[in-house]
Amino acid sequence: MTAQTGTGRNATHPAAGSPSGLRRLRFAVILGGLTAFGPLSIDMYLPALPAMTDDLGAGNALVQVTLAAFVVGLGVGQLVASPLSDAFGRRRPLLVGVTIYTLASVLCAVSPTIEMLIAARTVQALGAATGVVIARAAVRDLFSGVAMARFFSALMLVSGLAPILAPVIGGQLLTLTSWRGIFLTLTVLGGLVLLVTAAALPETLPAASRRPARAGHIVRTYGELLRHRFFLGCALTVGLGFAMMFTYISGSSFVFQDVYGLSPQGYSLVFGAGAVCLVLATQVNARIVGRFSQRGLLLTALIASAAGAVVATAATALGLGLAAVLPALYVALAGYGMVMPNATALALSDHPDKAGSASALLGVLQFAIGGAASPVVGLFGESSAVPMAAMMATFALLALVSFMTVARRGRLAAG
Repeated sequence: MTAQTGTGRNATHPAAGSPSGLRRLRFAVILGGLTAFGPLSIDMYLPALPAMTDDLGAGNALVQVTLAAFVVGLGVGQLVASPLSDAFGRRRPLLVGVTIYTLASVLCAVSPTIEMLIAARTVQALGAATGVVIARAAVRDLFSGVAMARFFSALMLVSGLAPILAPVIGGQLLTLTSWRGIFLTLTVLGGLVLLVTAAALPETLPAASRRPARAGHIVRTYGELLRHRFFLGCALTVGLGFAMMFTYISGSSFVFQDVYGLSPQGYSLVFGAGAVCLVLATQVNARIVGRFSQRGLLLTALIASAAGAVVATAATALGLGLAAVLPALYVALAGYGMVMPNATALALSDHPDKAGSASALLGVLQFAIGGAASPVVGLFGESSAVPMAAMMATFALLALVSFMTVARRGRLAAG
């Protein structure tokens, strides 16, 4: 791999007004908190999924639809939030979205049926989507090239604390309350993030850079992005990589507790250890991304992630214990930790004038593919760990193939 200072148009020039020092740290904490809505809302109640099947009288697959509904809602919500943020700035749509998230969290806590919970989770996701998409767009407003990849890695450090802490917090909350108390906790967190964002996050998109939110213009912008082969290849890599990760997220609660016999608290510790591996990988990436090609780093990470998932599949098929399965799974997760910042930065690098729309398409593919993976894991039953590991390997290999074919051909054509 060769040294590389940037990728794509204007990638070698820092974005105007790029923050530094304490201001950069403040942005990282706030934007990281906004992107944490997703993993917090997904991971915190994972230890409660088996208990929810009994409490709501629903089967395993139907309870996992509450995960899928949230993930799909995250994708759809970004399609709405991104053009609004390009037209009216980042701040106002963001505050409205966080308010919706907070109110929907209350509805989740009081849902009497699985059907109402699924509906409430969908609305909750629409609100959370603004934080996810606008945080990415704000990074593109402020940074470019290697600086953008480094900031995305820093963002994953902040937001990465969520999947580490969320299942641990959820497991401990279950000793004091039910799954409804977990959603009340998310309500409080949503209110706190709303207050901090309103007080401390300035507008990052100048009025002169805003684009009209006309339907025809929005459709044309999305069409241009989808015809950009390199963007499409990187976006598919992001989506398929997340599907691998989300297969683990949605299936691990049942696999580790029902197949391997862990308690909710034991599961939360094992899950948190995997998240530590992921976050450490993002920080290694931040330190070396300026020394090596982003494309080379991404390819290496994709290979590592696929290899770990394949080994985990073999270990589960042979009936080996957690001591053999967990290291392979952690390698797959660490690879994913380097895939996401590099693939995201490369996808956005050529589109500074369409940052909101490009961020939305990334999110749609990421969460739509991931959401589709969740119920499929549940359909294979709860008596074996093989389906989860095999699906992780499938998505990881597809992500590798996508980057090596679609994205590579797109970059060669552009060259």
